[in-house]
Amino acid sequence: MKKHLSVSFHTILIMLLLANIAASAKKRYHKPGVNPSDSIYQYMKKVADWQWRDLETNGWKNNQKDWTNGAMYTGMLAWANIAHDDSYYQKLVKVGDDNQWKIGNHRHFADDYCIGQMYAQLYKKYKNPRYIADFKSMADTLVVLPHTEPLLWVNNIHLREWAWCDALFMGPPALAYLSQATGDARYLDKACKLWWKSSGYLYSNDQHLFFRDSRYFTQKEKNGKNVFWSRGNGWVMGGMVNLLSVMPANHPDRAKFIRQFKQMAASIARLQQPDGTWHASLLDPDSYPTKETSGTGFFCYAFAWGINQKILLYNEFYPVVAKAWSALTSAVHADGKLGYVQPQGAAPEKVTADDTEVYGVGAFLLAGTEMLKLKNNALQP
Repeated sequence: MKKHLSVSFHTILIMLLLANIAASAKKRYHKPGVNPSDSIYQYMKKVADWQWRDLETNGWKNNQKDWTNGAMYTGMLAWANIAHDDSYYQKLVKVGDDNQWKIGNHRHFADDYCIGQMYAQLYKKYKNPRYIADFKSMADTLVVLPHTEPLLWVNNIHLREWAWCDALFMGPPALAYLSQATGDARYLDKACKLWWKSSGYLYSNDQHLFFRDSRYFTQKEKNGKNVFWSRGNGWVMGGMVNLLSVMPANHPDRAKFIRQFKQMAASIARLQQPDGTWHASLLDPDSYPTKETSGTGFFCYAFAWGINQKILLYNEFYPVVAKAWSALTSAVHADGKLGYVQPQGAAPEKVTADDTEVYGVGAFLLAGTEMLKLKNNALQP
């Protein structure tokens, strides 16, 4: 009898211990390998939480379907995947619900379907067809259009074609995520076709950088060099990463994308400033002497992703991303506000410590996601 009681008592102890371990694990709610006390994780949480508080307190500066917010949602999704906290997903689902899962009013304008990146990724998670119905309806018309117009910046060409480099972040990833979510390769293939059309027009084969649009082909900075906008090229690099991240390994265009990615990475890395950032103008940093975090965030994201995918050499690019991440975190205010984000525009402009925008937060969170992966990979035996 005593032996039976003893066994039962030990069994209860073991059960209580296991329950406590399970409760502790649930309370932590993070994915395996992610340490919530890690400084990268903490910075991401601080910035993400500040942004949601600001939106809830002060309201939305732009329409929720605007490209500015679309870029933020992409970063917030990356953060939600790291945090593994359903409340972050639900904030994004609420945005979709509030907007009836519609894209913007100009159906074939890349800025107006940037939000499709969020819709497609949430559809992949929750399998609710309503999430992508409107976006898919537009995409089904987009894939059959001829897209034969020249890309000269006239006659509202931006409403029909990807005639400016920012579009390569707004449009291609949205279509690629839709292909991933639905299994329909037409959307990804169209994204690739239109990417190379825009690249053939806007990409400098000498500088391995993108002009913003045709208006900048002949414009010069104060030092006489071409105008290559930091965030504009950041849009391109971020868009390329998002596209490649869901592109099948055997896709016929993948090698060509990798080639352009490596070309741009090498060119941009050489332009990093001593403060760890890329200033608003890539070739005339002295005219814009302060740090700028939106372009820097996208470059940090792209380079860290490239290292993680073994596309970029660790020894060559890790010092670049380490300096960039340090610079980005130095721009985070005590309350979590991300500063030094260049305001909305189409060319290099001045920026201050108090300037912030939602797309800068999106870039920061994307960068943090890859920096955390990079750190965890380095810790693997």
